[in-house]
Parts: sequence; C-alpha cells; structure tokens
Amino acid sequence: MPQATVTVTLKGNPVTLVGNDVAVGQPAPDCALVANDLSEFKLSSLKGKKVILSVVPSLDTAVCDLQTKRFNKEAAALGNDVVVLTISMDLPFAQKRWCGAAGVDRVRTLSDYREAAFGKAYGVLIASAPLSRLLARSIFVVDAQGVLRYKQIVPEVSTEPNYEAALTALKKI
Repeated sequence: MPQATVTVTLKGNPVTLVGNDVAVGQPAPDCALVANDLSEFKLSSLKGKKVILSVVPSLDTAVCDLQTKRFNKEAAALGNDVVVLTISMDLPFAQKRWCGAAGVDRVRTLSDYREAAFGKAYGVLIASAPLSRLLARSIFVVDAQGVLRYKQIVPEVSTEPNYEAALTALKKI
C-alpha cells in the first residue's frame, strides 16, 4: 500500500498515513462504508448532491465530538442539496449511541471499520502507533458530479480543522 505524502502529527510526534494521495479536481474515490444499521453504504450513492466528508479518529474524543457537533449545526443552513457525513473507525453501534447522546441528527455517521476502504482510498489511514488503524482528521468536499473540490488533512490530529475554509469551498461549487 502506498504511503501518503502528507505529514501529520499527534502532539508533535509524526504519524504515518497510508493509502492513495487523492487530488482536488479528480473524481472522488468510491468505497463501501458501514451504516449504523450495518448496511453497506457506497459514497457513489450521493451523486447529484454536494457532500462534506468530515473524517475523525473517534467520536468518543473531545475534538472529534466538537467537529461533528459543529458540522451538525452547520448542516441546518446548508440546504437539501448538501449531505454531511462523519466517517470514523468507530463501530456502527457506538456511532449510533454517540449520535443519540449528543443530539446529532443532521450528520450521518458511517464506519470504515471493516476494511479501512475509505482510509486507504483517501490516504488518511494511520499506520503508526498509538493511533494505528484510525483515520486522520480531515475534510473533503465533493461536488454533485462526484469530483473532489476540497481537501484538508489537519496537520495536528489533536486540533480542530479549519471549518470556514471547508464551508467556503462548499459554497463555491
């Protein structure tokens, strides 16, 4: 598996990302994820919608919690032609429990736990301890034709992303 070219850190210590190095302007990779009811969910099923892919290591951590709640709040104003997904390695049962406890109802959570297909396809699969097999904090914006229009891999895993930059990119498409 190729090593991604982006360098990220956890509390200043470098972590290795593996997978494909996707580029803005290219078709967004399709992959199968697991929905909260254990059904398969393909990203390609969202063609015709603008999509924010909000990627977090684990919903049960403070920054991931903040990121997902922020996008849940933003989703209310984005319109019906926009879908916001939060993708993590958390088990679908844990995602469903977390959404219920947090009152998150506008963001759909999907799990990459089975094959790490998303992490590999988007180059955000962490391959070094202590976060091995989690996903690096990142945001991708995909247009209605399925083309990747924005990519943000957060340089320090323990910090929040630049929400405004992602939302601005979404509004431009």
